[in-house]
Amino acid sequence: MPVAADRRARGAAVEAVARAYLRESGLRDVAANANCRFGELDLVMLDDSGRGGATLVFVEVRYRRDARFGGGAGSVDAGKRRKLVHAAQLFLASHRQFAHAACRFDVIEADGDPAAPRLNWLRDAFRADDC
Repeated sequence: MPVAADRRARGAAVEAVARAYLRESGLRDVAANANCRFGELDLVMLDDSGRGGATLVFVEVRYRRDARFGGGAGSVDAGKRRKLVHAAQLFLASHRQFAHAACRFDVIEADGDPAAPRLNWLRDAFRADDC
């Protein structure tokens, strides 16, 4: 299997595990791999656990084969955060039903076996106004 295809397959497997984990934690699916011209949103989910209504959650899934060389959250640098915020803005513009929803940016760090990775869920990992 070519390296790029192998990387995509590994990424899809890890995202599927992360998505299932978030569902088990009470979040609901909105979209997966939502593409726009500025990038891709790995997962978009709805968190109904807050008191003020549902929160739209933009989730970046970052996989590292081995966490000893830095976790996935560290790879979500200022440039990546700006791209994610811009992609989220475009998502909101094209999905008007979420126009007034509170929003949050989470990161799921994953490492180890892609079929059964260890996950670390960083809720509210960064804010749009931090970018």
